[in-house]
Amino acid sequence: MQPAAAQRAQAIPASTSHPKGLYLLFATEMWERFSYYGMRAVLVLFLTDAMLMDKPFASKFYGGYTSLIYLTPLIGAYISDRYWGNRRSILVGGLLMAAGQFILFASASSYGPVATHAASHWLLYLGLGAMIVGNGFFKPNISSMVGSLYTPGDSRKDAAYTIFYMGINLGSLIGNTITSLIGDTGHANDFRWAFLACGIAMTVGTVVFNWGKSKYLHTPQGQAVGTTPAHSGGINGIYALLPVLLVLVLGVLYLDSAKFPTIAPLLAVAVVGIAYMIFSDKSLSKADIQGVLVIFVVSFFVVFFWAAFEQAPASLTFFAKENMNRTIFGFTLPPSIFQNLNSIFVISGAPIMALLWTALGRRGNEPPSPVKMAIGLLLLAVGYLVMCFGVKDLQPGVKVSMFYLVALYFFHSYGELCLSPIGLSLVNKLAPVKFASLLMGVWFLANAAANYLAGYMSSLYPDPKSTAPAPVLLGYHINNLYDFFMVFVVSATVAAAVLLLISGKLVKIMNAREAEAA
Repeated sequence: MQPAAAQRAQAIPASTSHPKGLYLLFATEMWERFSYYGMRAVLVLFLTDAMLMDKPFASKFYGGYTSLIYLTPLIGAYISDRYWGNRRSILVGGLLMAAGQFILFASASSYGPVATHAASHWLLYLGLGAMIVGNGFFKPNISSMVGSLYTPGDSRKDAAYTIFYMGINLGSLIGNTITSLIGDTGHANDFRWAFLACGIAMTVGTVVFNWGKSKYLHTPQGQAVGTTPAHSGGINGIYALLPVLLVLVLGVLYLDSAKFPTIAPLLAVAVVGIAYMIFSDKSLSKADIQGVLVIFVVSFFVVFFWAAFEQAPASLTFFAKENMNRTIFGFTLPPSIFQNLNSIFVISGAPIMALLWTALGRRGNEPPSPVKMAIGLLLLAVGYLVMCFGVKDLQPGVKVSMFYLVALYFFHSYGELCLSPIGLSLVNKLAPVKFASLLMGVWFLANAAANYLAGYMSSLYPDPKSTAPAPVLLGYHINNLYDFFMVFVVSATVAAAVLLLISGKLVKIMNAREAEAA
């Protein structure tokens, strides 16, 4: 921080309340997450029940879509940093995502009785493509704006990201509930109503942001945040590139799902390209470079978490539909609605975790961010271990109690609270200002790799009705559900152990970076 900026920051009285801009971003993100998670809750079921894709293909298709959802923020962040700024990027992204949902509504309204209508498939790709491109502009910019509302070193940042995370999960809860009840009814024609509701929600979120952006989004010193960068030429030219970007995304999604893997090489190129772009910048200090290294290392471990966590809308939904007793008080619950458990536990647990971190911080006992994230990985492993007990020696035709899945989501949700908001805050703290949005994109790049891997892992889900040989992963034969869930127990436990071992070194680098920023 420059001396003049430091003096202005010191002139501002300390406050325990949060700026109103946080709650505007909270509301915007809530409606966007309604749209995304509401659609995601029924997407795999729409692919299998309406589009008549088999489970392995639908799983990989879902993984490719969600991977691109997290890959395009790299492009959106780059354009935002240099041309558009956060505000314009969020508005354009929101409009594109709303359009994508309405196109999915058209797709779900036009398919034939046996899902052979060509228009429905092309509209499916077009709708998902519009959402992928729109999310690329929306996601990294709204997340990075949260940190912009606070001064460097403000102790409220972790709590702010936890509050912001509650908006994500509140939107997910509302969206999942509505789309499950009106879309996942057992009748394939009803999926369209889920997509329509998501389109309306995304439109509302975009309007809310546009209404409040000028009034509430500013620094503690009163300077507007997220505006168009100075000396940003070619603003309008970017609009002309949007159709090109959409065509490229559609091509990649089609090739990856129908022809040959294309997303995995793109992920590798993206990692190498971003690393070169950042580490070759001579204006960065040694502490800046070390801070970026921490972001890359932590992002690697995040892949293990999300690859297992993102089984929720894929293999875990298959499990809920086929192997779980979903009847309660005489009513059979739709399989997609169980994804709501994550939101319920996060919303109820977020205040508890925020208070816990604050209380430990006052006493000087708060675990550093890498340790919190390792704890999150361990809780993820415990959730799958519970499922292993539930399905061990399961006989054909026997249904598992839904409370095993409830327990899994409980542990996963508290693991998520230890990892995701903490990771967002860590990126914001360590990223050099000039690469703030791009490094938030790196965080989402880890999610892209994890979601792609999640789709592949879901395709290994054992189907007792299949006559094909048992799936094999690195020589490990997945003969039943116990074998399948044990894969995630082992991978998450090993990742947590390694992260704990190197956490001391990471913390030293983080402390040096934050001291320089102050």
